[in-house]
Amino acid sequence: MTDEVSTAGAYVTAGAEFTRDDRYIATRITADGRDGYPVEAGRYRLVVSRACPWASRAVIVRRLLGLEDALPMAVAGPTHDRRSWTFDLDPGGVDPVLGIPRLQDAYFARFPGYSRGITVPAIVDVATGEVVTNDYAQMTLDLETEWAALHRPGAPDLYPEHLRPEIDAVARDVFRDVNNGVYRCGFAGSQDAYDSAYRRLFTRLDWLSERLAGQRYLVGDTITEADVRLFTTLARFDAVYHGHFKCNRDKLTEMPVLWAYARDLFQTPGFGDTVDFDHIKRHYYVVHEDINPTRIVPQGPDLRGWLTPHGREALGGRPFGDGSPPGPVPEQDRVPVEHTAAAMAG
Repeated sequence: MTDEVSTAGAYVTAGAEFTRDDRYIATRITADGRDGYPVEAGRYRLVVSRACPWASRAVIVRRLLGLEDALPMAVAGPTHDRRSWTFDLDPGGVDPVLGIPRLQDAYFARFPGYSRGITVPAIVDVATGEVVTNDYAQMTLDLETEWAALHRPGAPDLYPEHLRPEIDAVARDVFRDVNNGVYRCGFAGSQDAYDSAYRRLFTRLDWLSERLAGQRYLVGDTITEADVRLFTTLARFDAVYHGHFKCNRDKLTEMPVLWAYARDLFQTPGFGDTVDFDHIKRHYYVVHEDINPTRIVPQGPDLRGWLTPHGREALGGRPFGDGSPPGPVPEQDRVPVEHTAAAMAG
């Protein structure tokens, strides 16, 4: 799994379909602190890799809600070894706040000998150095609800209560067939497993195209959690999933509705300004040695299209509802310009 460290050094099991290990640390950070971890500004550190689509959800939500100061972020490098994500982007290869070279150190601090995946995103309690949670699906929902007292003025409601059943239903289908579906294609260990995943992926993408042909966003007329979850897969589609994972019926750029929808979100503050295409490509093509043994990272695709007009405004909708866009990206959180679509656009 791209967000998890493979203890065996391999991602494909011959003759088998890919099954994601969904046993995450269920501890939650809540307003009332019922699990022992109350919401507190500055107490925790969000550890991410910009390569990982699951971590990218948390990065986007954190930015849209203006939680940068309340929940500082550590960015691991785009590649990892068999043991752990590492902080090789930081001086000396050590996170300057947590004082550790490997994310596994925070896992072992709380769970000695932790045997499951050392995954991102993870939230670490700074004072103890212990991981609190790596439950990426619940994490963004809690940032949207439990952390509400620390949201910026004008923060959008990404999980409006009256739309939650529909958001949850759409998100379940998108996760099963698209978010996880690309992995079921890429890590399939048999032709039958690949064929089944491929059919489900593109059937769901066609369904999404039909849904989005007449409405700007997936649920309601504003950006919600459902859009965040779909976007992080679409942002990686042509760069890695189309070729590397054999999801090659169409490129995203060849699916007109989804391509326009993805560009609309990409050009919305909080989305495209969090995307690091260099980290995305280096992670997938370097780490997955069993499906790319040469570890050669392709030069393409051309990223300039991400900045072209999308025309989705004609469908109406209000990106931030009654709220407002986030401000400029804080200096410490900026993606290096040479890793962005803007760099290629010149």
